Amino acid sequence: MLKEFQDFIKKGNVLQMAVGLIMALYFGAITKSFVDDILMPPLGLLIGGVDFSSLKLVLQEGVAAVMDGDVVVTEAVKEVSINYGTFINTIITFLIVAFAVFMLVKAYNKMEKKKEEAPAPAAPPAPSKEEILLAEIRDELRKRS
Repeated sequence: MLKEFQDFIKKGNVLQMAVGLIMALYFGAITKSFVDDILMPPLGLLIGGVDFSSLKLVLQEGVAAVMDGDVVVTEAVKEVSINYGTFINTIITFLIVAFAVFMLVKAYNKMEKKKEEAPAPAAPPAPSKEEILLAEIRDELRKRS
């Protein structure tokens, strides 16, 4: 079973898939940064200085812990909110990634179509009567040897 697993790992497809996944991971990170840090600030400014990542619907306000010296009087309560601004950023990031993948697939399909349309190499010309006759003589001599 270990040898079978090693053979599986050594196949080129597994390595290509791993490289593709790593590239996709970092492409996603770059795209997220592009959306969050470059695209959304001017877009937010255009619609009235809104920072999408800070948009949220607070369901329960957070409360800080109350301390009396070293003693905790009341525990801190975390804020509970629906962060729809982050969701909007994620949707925009997805649309950009989907568009980039679409363009990549479109370019790949165009390349493949050109390969299919390329004329096939011409078949070698049929041998002449003399060549056929010489080949028969050669074959006959080989039989006699």
